[in-house]
Amino acid sequence: MGEVLVQLQNVTKKISGKTIIDQLTLDVPKGEVFGFLGPNGSGKTTTIRMMVGLMKLSAGEILIDGHSIKTNFEQAIRQVGAIVENPEMYKYLTGYQNLLHYARMIPGVTKARIEEVIELVGMRSRIQDKVSTYSLGMRQRLGVAQAILHRPKLLILDEPTNGLDPAGIRELRSYLRQLCKEEGTSVFVSSHLLSEMELMCDRVAIIQKGKLIDIRNIQKEFTKAASQLMTIETNDPERAVQLIKQAGIEAHSNEANQVVAVGGKDARAELNELLVVAGLKVYSVREQVKTLEDQYLEVTGGESID
Repeated sequence: MGEVLVQLQNVTKKISGKTIIDQLTLDVPKGEVFGFLGPNGSGKTTTIRMMVGLMKLSAGEILIDGHSIKTNFEQAIRQVGAIVENPEMYKYLTGYQNLLHYARMIPGVTKARIEEVIELVGMRSRIQDKVSTYSLGMRQRLGVAQAILHRPKLLILDEPTNGLDPAGIRELRSYLRQLCKEEGTSVFVSSHLLSEMELMCDRVAIIQKGKLIDIRNIQKEFTKAASQLMTIETNDPERAVQLIKQAGIEAHSNEANQVVAVGGKDARAELNELLVVAGLKVYSVREQVKTLEDQYLEVTGGESID
């Protein structure tokens, strides 16, 4: 992990004697899309509300770029742009007028900067249209544009893909990546959509019942899984497992009647040859990569995401 931008230190939230967030500790690195994944009711929005000062901490500390949310709120929140739940804007104004109105409230935001963010979120062709004519995806884009006008070091998005169609989700993913690359902004995004978090994030923190369960580096996990496991389809899985074990390699058959064996690229070629020489028909030998869903089910014991 590189330099850390956000630190949550033993963050706890109790409401009416009930613990909603239980000693949550995690670091958000600079320049990454960091996912916050968990079922509905797991505490994602509560955590985000504490991060942006909409809810007080019962215990613990949140530091943003070294500034405490509790003792130095103005300095901390100056580094943040956020959309909590849905982006709110004036629907009777155009997208540009909304951005101009918001920019007037923040010192130092120029018209040139407004033009920059319009390009960044791909809204040039619709920015002069009234917000009332925008789709949910377009409003989401305008919300992100508004949130990054002041060049925040951290952009916080709470369930940003809710209600978006697949094209809208893909667009969101694309410009969040672009934001990290071109502006160096860290993005903290909560969601319950496993497949989208897998494609969008550099790493993902998994939360369950207010507790941090695990943090997964997406690319690292994929590389590790790809180098260790393979799936073999053959006409005689039982015999194949026996032969592979005799060769000193760990193997078993799965529910789909496929053979799962341990080994990388070279091992795949060797086992293919071993089975063919033994007279078995081999239909495919491929790397087996654990999806984020597989990893999530491993660490949570199978609790439903939604």
